Amino acid sequence: MGFIKVKAFIWNIFDPKKSQEVEFLADIGAVYTVLPETLLNQLNIRKIGRRKFRLADNRIVERDIGIIGIKINNRETHTIVVFGDKNIHILGITTLEELGLEIDPISRKLKEMELLLL
Repeated sequence: MGFIKVKAFIWNIFDPKKSQEVEFLADIGAVYTVLPETLLNQLNIRKIGRRKFRLADNRIVERDIGIIGIKINNRETHTIVVFGDKNIHILGITTLEELGLEIDPISRKLKEMELLLL
């Protein structure tokens, strides 16, 4: 698994004035993006459901999810976000793929992904 630190701009898709710059740990082992529940509540991110997740220690937890806007390297998208614990800022592989980005394990930076259509 690979990971790097990445700065991003996030916002409430229904009220873009509610926004913030955050630093993530980009981790290809994480499916979804995770941010602290307190931060998502400050941005008034709507909860749209709950999902079950397996943690690194093999426990299963259930967490709320929502949708945020995110911008990295002049690319932006809307993506699922998990309402997580304090100080957890994980940029998951789903968001990276939605942005058309991947982690280059050699340079330890994000790079444009070769997108396959068929």
